Amino acid sequence: MAAMTLADDICPVPTIAPMSGAADMDAAIESARQAVGLPLGSRVVAAMSGGVDSTVVAALLAKAGYDVVGVTLQLYDHGAALKKKGACCAGQDIHDARLAAELIGIPHYVLDYESRFKDAVIDQFADSYLKGQTPVPCIRCNQTVKFRDLLDVARDLGAEAMATGHYVRRAAVGNRSQMRKAIDHSRDQSYFLFATTQDQLDYLRFPLADLEKPQVRGVAAALGLRIAAKPDSQDICFVPSGDYRTLIDRLRPQGREAGEIVHMDGRVLGQHGGITDYTIGQRRGLNVA
Repeated sequence: MAAMTLADDICPVPTIAPMSGAADMDAAIESARQAVGLPLGSRVVAAMSGGVDSTVVAALLAKAGYDVVGVTLQLYDHGAALKKKGACCAGQDIHDARLAAELIGIPHYVLDYESRFKDAVIDQFADSYLKGQTPVPCIRCNQTVKFRDLLDVARDLGAEAMATGHYVRRAAVGNRSQMRKAIDHSRDQSYFLFATTQDQLDYLRFPLADLEKPQVRGVAAALGLRIAAKPDSQDICFVPSGDYRTLIDRLRPQGREAGEIVHMDGRVLGQHGGITDYTIGQRRGLNVA
C-alpha cells in the first residue's frame, strides 16, 4: 500500500525491516512461543483487527504450532469509513483479516458487536464531552468490548488464551501476571492498557513484546501477507472523518446549547456556543481575556 494518510496530510511510507533469512523468522516464532508459554497444540484465539500487528500475531502462533482461531469484531456502521485509511475495524479491515486468515490457514469468525460497542464506548464518549472531559475511547473499548466480552467468547471457543497485537509485555511473577513495557518503547502500549484486570492479564498474551514495528512488517512481508505495508490506524475508528463534534452533535444535540462562562466567584465572563467545544482546563478559544 502507498503512503498512509491522516486527514489530507501525507505521512511517510511505513518502514519494513527485511528478514535476513530463516534464522530471523525462527527467532520471531520462538519469541511468540515464549510469550504464549502454553504447550504446542493449545488453542489460542487471535484478536484480528485487520492490521499488520494482529495479523502477524496470528501467523506467528500458527507457525509456532498452536491451534489458532482468528476473531474480528465489527464494531460500528462502517459505511462512512470504507474509503478512509487509518480507521480500525472498518469494512476493509474486516476484509483484510478474512483474507489473511485464509492465507495463514486458520478458521476466522466475524462477530457483530455494534450494539455493545455503541452502549459501552460511543455513548460514553459523547457523554464525556458533555461533562467537559476529553475521553480516550480506545481505552474504554479494551476495558469492555475487547478485554471483557471478547475474552468470554474466546473461553467459549475452548481457548486457553487470547493473543493480541498490542506492544506490551506480560510477565509471570510468582502466581501473578504483571504488565510491562515492550522492547520497542516508541510503540509501547502499557499505558494504553492500564485498566486491564488481573484476571484478564492472566488470560491474555502479547507475542509482539520483543519485536520492533519494522521487524513485524518484515515478518508480514516474508510470509507474503498483503498487509505488510498497511498504514497504522490514526483516527478514532468510529469517527472516520476526524470531526468528532459532528458525531456528538448528532448523538447529544443538547451539547450545542449556548450558555454563560461563569467565574468561580459568580461573575459572568462571557458566552459559549455549547459545551461540546470546550474541555476542563481550557484557556484558549474562550474569547475571555
